[in-house]
Amino acid sequence: MSGLGASTRAELLRLRRWPAMWVLLGVWVALNVTFGYVFDWIAYRNGSAPGPGAPPGAPVGGALLPGLLPPAAPVTLVQGMPVFGGALVLVLGALAVGSGYGWGTWKTVLTQGPGRGAVIGGTLTALAVVVTGLVLVTAAVDLGASVLVATVEGQPVDLPSVGDWAQAVGTGLLVLGTWAMAGVLVGALTRSPALGVGLGLVWALVVETLLRGVGGVLDGLTVVTDHLPGTAAGSLVGALSRAQGGAAQGTPGVLDVLSGPASVGWLAAYLVGFAVVTLAVVTRRDVA
Repeated sequence: MSGLGASTRAELLRLRRWPAMWVLLGVWVALNVTFGYVFDWIAYRNGSAPGPGAPPGAPVGGALLPGLLPPAAPVTLVQGMPVFGGALVLVLGALAVGSGYGWGTWKTVLTQGPGRGAVIGGTLTALAVVVTGLVLVTAAVDLGASVLVATVEGQPVDLPSVGDWAQAVGTGLLVLGTWAMAGVLVGALTRSPALGVGLGLVWALVVETLLRGVGGVLDGLTVVTDHLPGTAAGSLVGALSRAQGGAAQGTPGVLDVLSGPASVGWLAAYLVGFAVVTLAVVTRRDVA
């Protein structure tokens, strides 16, 4: 346990002083605010778009305002995570592990420091801390943005319930945690930050989308495509959106394939499975 604690502190120090991490996290927060609030608020003010789900005869752009107010902030928090947020934390995980091999730092640590289990355990714990901090910071930013919109538009500031926030934060942690662990596994398998990032992004952004498209033609393939990590993540966000009456439906990556409980089960299985395989790969292979 002392080795795990020391490795965790070392990884947190490395990540904290690593510009790439701050760039990735900053890009996610900026994307979340831009696509969740800025564009829709501009469209609402200009009356240039009716908004998704607008009833017949609704004022142009009028349906956008409810999605910008505080009650919708929990759904806004997670609506971009199945694709954009997941891809960014996958890159972070692949870089965190792949750079340990590519820079030769893990070779040095393992020859004079704790065992391999402690080293990879410290990396996973540090990434868990980073992902948790990212979700909480994004939630605070979204709440602030929604309160600002409500104040400017003269709308009542009705804050979301604690239960709604708990569901959204839990969803975000599970979705981003799974994608981050997928990046860790790819980084461990390739032992290269560049190759790990490239393969991870191709899978998350291209392969799963293509497989779901082919699954619409080949019925037998849907058994696989309906249970992929991206499908489970999108279905969980979709279930949360339906439960809270949000507007995430129609957002890229948000799906209605699995139920909420089934999505949680598959994501948890992927999260644990990726961690177990990563630990086995790191502990059983040569680090050179």
